[in-house]
Amino acid sequence: MKLSIERSILLKGVSQAQSVVERRNTIPILANVLIEANDEYVQFRATDLDIEVLDKAVAHVERAGATTVSAVTLHDIVRKLPDGALVTLSDDASKGRLTVEAGRSVFSLATLPKEDFPVMASSEYAANFSAPASLLRRLFDKSKFAISTEETRYYLNGVYMHIADSDGTQVIRCVATDGHRLARVDADLPEGARDLPGVIVPRKTVGELRKLLDEDDMKIAVSVSETKIRFATPEITLTSKVIDGTFPDYARVIPQGNTRKLEVDASEFAKAVDRVSTVSSERSRAVKLSLEEDRLILSVNSPDSGTAEEELAVAYGDDKLEIGFNAKYLLEIASQVDRENAVFLFNSSGDPTLMREGNDESAIYVVMPMRV
Repeated sequence: MKLSIERSILLKGVSQAQSVVERRNTIPILANVLIEANDEYVQFRATDLDIEVLDKAVAHVERAGATTVSAVTLHDIVRKLPDGALVTLSDDASKGRLTVEAGRSVFSLATLPKEDFPVMASSEYAANFSAPASLLRRLFDKSKFAISTEETRYYLNGVYMHIADSDGTQVIRCVATDGHRLARVDADLPEGARDLPGVIVPRKTVGELRKLLDEDDMKIAVSVSETKIRFATPEITLTSKVIDGTFPDYARVIPQGNTRKLEVDASEFAKAVDRVSTVSSERSRAVKLSLEEDRLILSVNSPDSGTAEEELAVAYGDDKLEIGFNAKYLLEIASQVDRENAVFLFNSSGDPTLMREGNDESAIYVVMPMRV
């Protein structure tokens, strides 16, 4: 195999690959990227056995072939090469070496046979549809902060994507929760997605998918089966196993009867929470909200480091209320708001609180209070 490729194109291909491979693994081949060159282009394939990413790139191929080389090492080399450099990759199978040349730099890297590289089995997909990158980005970006990191509750370690009913119309919905907060985000159902089975997309896959979704006008081909999900652009294909588990009945924890309504400027609120929580002890990070007519006082009382208080002008016309929250959770939820105003709906100081963006109910968030 011998090919020449522009440094920025090569960097894009190997950076996606090296982020998928696991740094610590007991199977050496899984640390490698499979480079396959044919007449017109080169492919970079990487996997950790749960996720597989395939990146196609344009290259000048002198000699077709395939080999595997350490994804992290190759990425580090390409990253440090000068911008605009032309990189030549040539493989000597008899010596088990891949030579990387750019200008006066020459690297010789150990390779492993391409036959040892595991390729993810293809799947029969129950649903195949296309969705704009902006729609998928909104669904996953607004929900992923609530994914649980507790490995024992593995069925919460991802985003639950499914079809749901909203005011009599079908929508595509993403839900994530860790038991302390919950995010539920709806979008218009793309054409062809009616047969979508409900699947839990793992946290790592959600992170990798984000790299495909930067261009707003890009259409992403989505294929879903009971066990796998695939996202594809013309250049990159990301295939992942889904979490084998049952997502809990999240509708039960979304409060329906919260009537005390607080309307506040989302960015001002987030900044104020950030400021007062500076003095809170890391362990509790509790912020108290004291509400009375058109007034909100945010306060923190930390026995170790001191106290803080800040007042905000808000729209609130209900009974007085004092309620405490984890500052980190409040900040994460407030940062999801794209509109100017955040609306909080309370019941009592011990009940879950509902938050949405203005009057938009396509994205709602639930956060559990804490004692302060």
